Amino acid sequence: MATKKPSVVFAHGLWADGSCFSKLIPTLQREGHEVISVQNTLDSLEGEVDAVHRALERVSGPAILVGHSWGGFVISAAGNHDKVAGLVYIAALGPEAGESAQEQIGRFPTAEVFSHLDEEDGRIWIARDGISCFCGDLSPEDQQLVWATQGAPRAELLASTTDNPAWKSRPTWYLLTTQDQTVHPDLQRSVSQRMGATVVEVDSSHVPMLSRPEVVLDLIRTAADAVGA
Repeated sequence: MATKKPSVVFAHGLWADGSCFSKLIPTLQREGHEVISVQNTLDSLEGEVDAVHRALERVSGPAILVGHSWGGFVISAAGNHDKVAGLVYIAALGPEAGESAQEQIGRFPTAEVFSHLDEEDGRIWIARDGISCFCGDLSPEDQQLVWATQGAPRAELLASTTDNPAWKSRPTWYLLTTQDQTVHPDLQRSVSQRMGATVVEVDSSHVPMLSRPEVVLDLIRTAADAVGA
């Protein structure tokens, strides 16, 4: 009898939504995984964690949590759920207990995207002239699609903290994007080393799930095989 494959739950980042994983989901489904991509409101860390937990309740265990960018902060806070067997970070933040995203980002060189942000009514947007800092290895048309469909986080989200990050108790994998102008590669290298993660580097922008989907799929498969075994 075939062994059931782990489920996969995705958590997106600040200027995205669940569709940013659309190049990964059909392949994972064909390969036998249950998959849910969470739709976060980008209002509060508590709300993000609740959304991930609701998704986990809808899939079978064991599950792999995959977080991109800010989604790495989210899976760190949500990943102590009983169904979670492993964590995959994609160009992501990964906090220590009591550490905010703002503090983590502030310890490293400022990424270029932060010079191209607009704040309106307490929410932060990527300006049109900054979208290449986010996804510059996509076609111009696809970059404009990413810009048009971006989420807009509340500014205070970056001050949130978590008490017990799940990477301390779960096996962890990390995809480090060496051409990233949104989450600085030095930050990625530091947090992935602190986690003791299995690290794969890729020559891509901040959105390898769109520009280099096979690399991301391979890392998720590696994690799934490890927790399945």
